[in-house]
Amino acid sequence: MAKATFKMPEEFLIKLSRLGDKTDEIIPRVLEAGGEVVEEKVKSNLQSVIGSGTKDESRSTGELLSALGVSSARQDRNGDFNVKVGFSEPRSDGKSNAMIAGVLEYGKHGQTPKPFMKPAKSASKKACIDAMVSAFEKEVEKL
Repeated sequence: MAKATFKMPEEFLIKLSRLGDKTDEIIPRVLEAGGEVVEEKVKSNLQSVIGSGTKDESRSTGELLSALGVSSARQDRNGDFNVKVGFSEPRSDGKSNAMIAGVLEYGKHGQTPKPFMKPAKSASKKACIDAMVSAFEKEVEKL
């Protein structure tokens, strides 16, 4: 059987030792910082596609845009922490915000797709990671 050993950088080990039992407090704050970056990109993409390229005047009420938000960080049954960028429910007209966002993203018969979520995901990936690294560094410095 082969054996491999890795030596971690001293600076990284010092940061890990400082975390101690504070990890469960720090992780949600770091993830929420990244979620806010993605939310801003989704919001700007959504604003640009609502009402664009339609034959008739836009009937947008602004309800979909105002329903956009970031969930708080939650731990799933596997022990992983997650945040979600999405739409709160319900709408005043009884329809689902998720359904309307899906129709905008993927289109339907007679309505061309206007993707806003997938481009936001790929465009904000680096900025999201940078924001989370920065938030992590700040949290470690506080300790």
